[in-house]
Amino acid sequence: MIVTTAAFGSNQLTLIASANEHSSPKLVEVNWLLAGDSWHSSKSIPKLKKHYGIDDQSFTFIDKDSLSKNEPTQALLIEAIAQLAEYFNGERQAFDLSLDMSLGTKFQQRVWQALQDIGYGETISYATLAQNVDSPKGFRAVANANSKNPFSIVVPCHRVIASDGKLGGYTGGLDKKTHLLALEGVTCKA
Repeated sequence: MIVTTAAFGSNQLTLIASANEHSSPKLVEVNWLLAGDSWHSSKSIPKLKKHYGIDDQSFTFIDKDSLSKNEPTQALLIEAIAQLAEYFNGERQAFDLSLDMSLGTKFQQRVWQALQDIGYGETISYATLAQNVDSPKGFRAVANANSKNPFSIVVPCHRVIASDGKLGGYTGGLDKKTHLLALEGVTCKA
């Protein structure tokens, strides 16, 4: 697994990609890095170790400026950083990146897929998202799956808000959710 971090304004993201001899590289995480934390602090690391049957030595940190386009997994990280920069600069509305969603349950994967159908600058409620994944009474389960999304921004869980128009929760923090929605031209109730 190749790990890098990238800053976008005052926000920092951890990006992790993986490949094996049988498959092309895929992103396994794009998540917020809290101030003062390192990528080692990601709550996904223990899950990734267990899921892939790997240890600490299987993670290699490479500074974003040292990534090589000649190595496929590193090239994917370079592309992810470029697409995120375009998004933050208002030049991109959707992402075209290979994602490994296998860390999630089948239900979580369904929710994460449905999140990708929410358009740039649009929001839906948790209840609507539950209906979209054929679980009309499962808005709490949908909210839980949303909170486990390992692909912040790329899989736009920030576009899901409460039925009353308020923000709801966001694992990156409500300040980041507000920022992302404002970037997309959306304002929500406080």
